[in-house]
Amino acid sequence: MVIDFSRYSPVQIGPVVKVAEVTRENFNGEFLVGGATNTLISPTPPRLGILGEEYRQIEWEGKFLKVGGGVRNRHLYNFAKRHNLGGFEFLRQLPGTIGGSLKMNAGVKGEVISSQLVAVELLEGWIPVEELQFWYRGSSIEGPIFRALFQISRGYSRELDQKLVELRRNQPKGPSLGSVFKNPPGGFAGKLIGEAGLKGRRIGGILISPIHGNFFINAGNGTYSDYLRAVELARREVFRQFGVELELEIKILDKNF
Repeated sequence: MVIDFSRYSPVQIGPVVKVAEVTRENFNGEFLVGGATNTLISPTPPRLGILGEEYRQIEWEGKFLKVGGGVRNRHLYNFAKRHNLGGFEFLRQLPGTIGGSLKMNAGVKGEVISSQLVAVELLEGWIPVEELQFWYRGSSIEGPIFRALFQISRGYSRELDQKLVELRRNQPKGPSLGSVFKNPPGGFAGKLIGEAGLKGRRIGGILISPIHGNFFINAGNGTYSDYLRAVELARREVFRQFGVELELEIKILDKNF
């Protein structure tokens, strides 16, 4: 299939490229883009792939959910709410797919996707969670995640759902990839970028949000080059002023990078 990433990507940046539909049997080293929600795709990307239809299904088996890696986070949230299954409330406003969210251990304010995980299906087969490692916005998982198995331990919580919605209510609007940098130990990337005087700064078509410094908005015709320049500006100024090295949370896909 062919995807125009200037339309497909949440930040509305990217080329028109051929993307392979991947299964466990035909995977050939492609980078799986999922929803491209935390991924900046260059004009010269590596080989890209997207999981096939068989990996976009949800199966409920007693106290367990088997979820395809290509299932959208929002779809799993809706399924869990409809069937009174707890532990997925934080997915309501979290973009992307389950496979990508597991690899980066996505979460909101202490709620993380790995907390109910039992096992994942990788190229080598099903791997129990005890053989994996998860940390803040990362994991030991390499390669594609085809399916995941979660254990259900409680019912859906409307109170928690609303609390998490309120926590995200003030996030900036507009085309973006969400948080650009991981929070450094003991601090917040957005706060450091703001204190460095960069909130509201525009670099070409990319705006460092005046609301939250860790969100870079495509304010109109933003390019891959503009985004990289904004990333380097934030890194340089935060290090120069505070001695803190910011680590990217987003992935940059460029075979020349």
